[in-house]
Amino acid sequence: MSTAAGGDPARPVRTDVPDAATALVVREGGAGVELMVMGPRTQAAYFAVKRVPFCVKLRMRPGWAWALLGVPPRGLVDRAVPLSDLWGAAGDRLARDLSDVGPDPTAVAVRLEEALRLQVSTRPRHDLARGELVNSAATALTSPALPASRQVRTTAERLNISERHLRNLFTDAVGIPPKHVARIERLRRVLTGASQRSWTHLAAEAGYYDQSHMTAEFRRMMGVPPGAFITGQLPAATPCHE
Repeated sequence: MSTAAGGDPARPVRTDVPDAATALVVREGGAGVELMVMGPRTQAAYFAVKRVPFCVKLRMRPGWAWALLGVPPRGLVDRAVPLSDLWGAAGDRLARDLSDVGPDPTAVAVRLEEALRLQVSTRPRHDLARGELVNSAATALTSPALPASRQVRTTAERLNISERHLRNLFTDAVGIPPKHVARIERLRRVLTGASQRSWTHLAAEAGYYDQSHMTAEFRRMMGVPPGAFITGQLPAATPCHE
């Protein structure tokens, strides 16, 4: 879970980097508290910053979005929808409850966790087992010790399941295939260390074949090559309507 207050006037553009996780976002908008579900993001998005009084973001571990939200996340990829679209009146009630809590990120996070625990308690046992399995698979799959060419095969072997079963699990429970999850996690490792290490070292440590492999995937998902991104040469920002 992460929290943030307001917008950063020193950074007029906000970058939402690719993320395999589904998240719940609570923020105060002009019409009151907004409670949104952010699906897995496969491409970076650049938004003009819109200042808000507070924002709380709760990221769900890979595989758990289905159990926590009650819907398969494959329909949420690269989308943001109000929780009420998924939960109906229950989503509206939770948004009102959070509005009553006030702009206290800690209290909002506690109330969110209570609502999600209640949701999980109503889920069938096999949904919980699937969440545990996919979370374990995601941990193994995204290990930097595994080269890109062997991530899916080795993960399936460790879990004693077929590669096809692994792909189906991820497509249903995460929303995107395991190879794409691995690509996103490699990219996120590069972004974390971009200001501290050379591109060559980062490529090797993140599990890319070489620097050209890293550059190609970076450009595909971020819209610009690594050098342009790190120096602030970003694609044009769009209004923040999500």
